[in-house]
Amino acid sequence: MAPSIIDLRSDTVTKPTPGMRAAMAAAEVGDDVIDVDPSCERLEQMTAKLLGKEAAIFMPSGSMSNQIAVRIHCKPGDEFLCESGCHIYNYEQGAFAQLSGVVARTFDGEQGVLTVDQLKGTVRPWNDHLVRTRMVCLENTHNRGAGRVQPFDVVKEISDWGRSEGLRVHLDGARLMNAVAASGIAADRWCDLFDTVSICFSKGLGAPIGSALAGPKEMIVEARRHRKLFGGAMRQVGVIASAAAYALEHHVARLVDDHANAQILATAVSRSEHLTLLPVDTNIIIFKVSARLGGAAIFAAELKSRGVLCFATSPTQIRLVTHLDVTAEECQTAGEIIVEVAQDLAAGVRRAQVVEAAY
Repeated sequence: MAPSIIDLRSDTVTKPTPGMRAAMAAAEVGDDVIDVDPSCERLEQMTAKLLGKEAAIFMPSGSMSNQIAVRIHCKPGDEFLCESGCHIYNYEQGAFAQLSGVVARTFDGEQGVLTVDQLKGTVRPWNDHLVRTRMVCLENTHNRGAGRVQPFDVVKEISDWGRSEGLRVHLDGARLMNAVAASGIAADRWCDLFDTVSICFSKGLGAPIGSALAGPKEMIVEARRHRKLFGGAMRQVGVIASAAAYALEHHVARLVDDHANAQILATAVSRSEHLTLLPVDTNIIIFKVSARLGGAAIFAAELKSRGVLCFATSPTQIRLVTHLDVTAEECQTAGEIIVEVAQDLAAGVRRAQVVEAAY
């Protein structure tokens, strides 16, 4: 019998639960491009209410919802301000430049967290020679920041500053509900600090597909137009919208379980002298692998050979993500394997050094 696999690559690897599949099979559908899909309409209304916004629009992906936010807030020749490790800058092919003629100005945060002092004085004067500063974009939780929850007071300071400068403020809230679960701060309080918010249903919430963009009605009307332009208009979309609605109704409260499982992994990683753990706020664990062990790629390959899947996100860093389809017991097992791999790789280095010394 093949060994069981513990897949910690991402919270996007989940499969629909039986209840979610039943909701998908029973979904009432219509043509959401020509008219309206009732299941999609219900999801959009649920999402807008949850986030405290006037309206929301369903999208195939978070990349699309982020890029449409850029497009409705900025014009060609504009710039937006963001943290250097954020998703919209690193993992969307520079789509803001390719699709909308917009540039990004980045600032290095502390595990993904910026301060308002970094941004003060950065709004460019209106001048024919300069790009126009139009928007600030934040990410909460921060993926490359090891699932860091943005401190609420810091976000409020940045939001207040941006609005005082006449800037739009957008939140990439792909994992916003993880921030809600970890902080105890309701989603609508977070979202009140932003003009538009993107939220993902296919990460911690466990739906197979989809994100949404929420904001004022007139902006969402404009977003619908751009969704069509970008190829994101969908017909009988209720089949997948119903999965997202099911996730909002059944999978939000359980996010604390993912966070608890992440702490199991974090505790294991912290036991190894060869691994350096970044602080863990939610369901993402990032640790650095000592160069003596050969680097992150070798470490990830060795974990895979022992049944644990993860991503090497840099030459020195490993990322693990807990989710709906991984149990506490599996995280305990994975943690033990991680410690064993570190020990075995270190022992191999020591043996090689002894052999080399003998010659």
